[in-house]
Amino acid sequence: MNSKAIINLILIFFLIISLFSCTNKASDNKTHADIIIKNALILTQDSTKRIIENGVIVILNSKIVEIGNNDLTEKYSAKEIIDATDKLVMPGLINTHTHAAMTILRGVADDLPLLEWLYKHIFPLEAKYVNAENVTLGTQLAVLEMIHSGTTTFNDMYFYEDEVAQVCKSIGMRAVLTESLIDFPVPNSKTPQDGLKYSENLINKYLNDSLITIGIAAHSPYTCSPWLLQESKKLADKYNVPYNIHLSETKWEVDTIQKTYNLTPVGYLDSLKVLSENVIGAHCVHLSDSDIQTIANKGVGVAHNPQCNLKISSGVAPIPELLKAHAQVGLGTDGVVSNNDLNMFEEMNTAAIIHKYTHNEPTVMNATEVVDIATIGGAKALGLDKKIGSLEVGKLADLIIIDLNKPHLIPLYNIYSQIVYSVDGSDVETVIINGKIIMKENKIITIDEKEVLSKFKEFAENLKKNLNEQKTDYNQ
Repeated sequence: MNSKAIINLILIFFLIISLFSCTNKASDNKTHADIIIKNALILTQDSTKRIIENGVIVILNSKIVEIGNNDLTEKYSAKEIIDATDKLVMPGLINTHTHAAMTILRGVADDLPLLEWLYKHIFPLEAKYVNAENVTLGTQLAVLEMIHSGTTTFNDMYFYEDEVAQVCKSIGMRAVLTESLIDFPVPNSKTPQDGLKYSENLINKYLNDSLITIGIAAHSPYTCSPWLLQESKKLADKYNVPYNIHLSETKWEVDTIQKTYNLTPVGYLDSLKVLSENVIGAHCVHLSDSDIQTIANKGVGVAHNPQCNLKISSGVAPIPELLKAHAQVGLGTDGVVSNNDLNMFEEMNTAAIIHKYTHNEPTVMNATEVVDIATIGGAKALGLDKKIGSLEVGKLADLIIIDLNKPHLIPLYNIYSQIVYSVDGSDVETVIINGKIIMKENKIITIDEKEVLSKFKEFAENLKKNLNEQKTDYNQ
């Protein structure tokens, strides 16, 4: 090799080094983030209802640090970059009322009146089969189902909520968890006093947890004494935590409370000074005009469960009237023994359609209102709207990505209408909770889903066998 060739090689070498250095320098000038989502259609659900086309969301340390157009990719770098072309990014759905672990009893007692269903089937089965192990398994299945269908936060009322919390933390699910207090013995509390102590211990155990909020739950006005209702509310107020209660779910409940106390259930709780801004009333189907005003004035959150209420023939809650009174309304599924699934997209569709029918007015509960109650409305009802419910800088990164490139989602003219009337839970492709990817391209990455399904099938076969044996013994 002659000297000229050697000089040329040296020049090329230094040119490559120089280019490499410039590239690194340009990269070093970018601000580091954990996740960047680009080329997205973004539904922010902020106060202005901002919708961003070809948008970018930047996530760092569990929070949204910037949201805007694709120019942000010049400012930020990240190891995880998600190309959301032809996809919708929106806040994760918030299920404001459910009983997660009741997946263990899905389908065992359908097509029955509420009181027969509850007292002759559900309560006895719970007494026999609800334990820490089964609650863990049931919650795992419920959380898998919720994540697959776009729910990122759920408000739970059940038993063994410590086990529920552990499942949520291991998978990465956000939850408000409340141990159900009731006058008679329950699977993990022999007395209401035991239940109160258990709940207080949980509050202290998960204080300031990044995913878990512990609250208090009184089952209902007809299963809890005045003493228990008041003591449980005092405990919730002491720690400033959410307070769950089934409220005015059936006409029977209203008639019973009216006969006993000469008040509606809402009026009865108000007389006990139970109603306030940390209360979430589940169902609220049978309300007087005075009840609606009381709920709005006291700042009580309402968890609307349309499919459950229709299936058990409880009725249709006056949600348009509650919204008109400026009450805080969220959407829920209830447990799967009274609804049979945890799909919040189905719930949105039902909420939109049923109120149009009952009011004989197609403009009632429009698609925008329904998406509101499934996201930011639910966050407000749970007292979490400063943290979640919309995609805004400073809020926690709880969001879902929906694949819009599907036959039933084309064409797209109105994104709110598409969400409520066309999207299904199975269209959710990616789920991010607390700034971490929990599901990517339809695969949940924080738990072995096949193992959970296998264990659950084995449990169900054993339960089915036991139920069949009981029926045989009864018939003899």
